[in-house]
Amino acid sequence: MVKLRLKRCGRKQAFYRIVAIDVRSPREGKDLRKVGFYDPMKNQTYLNVPLILYFLEKGAQPTETVQNLLKKAEVFNELSCNQMKFN
Repeated sequence: MVKLRLKRCGRKQAFYRIVAIDVRSPREGKDLRKVGFYDPMKNQTYLNVPLILYFLEKGAQPTETVQNLLKKAEVFNELSCNQMKFN
C-alpha cells in the first residue's frame, strides 16, 4: 500500500518533502516519488497536483497532516472533478 506522507529534511530548520512511499518504509526511507514540499517556518507549500491526483486515484492514502495540507490547497475538489469526467 502506498501513502502520501511527510519526509523530514534539514537539520536545524526543519522542512518537509511530501512523498509517495510504501507503508512499510521508515519515515526517512526510500520514497517512490516526491510530490511536493512543506516549510512550516515560512508557511510555504508546493504541490505537484497532477502527480498527487494520480497517486490518489490509484488508491494512495494521505496521512492526517498531508490530508490537511491537501484540503487547504483544495486538491480534493479537483479529484472529484476528475472522477466526474471519467464517468
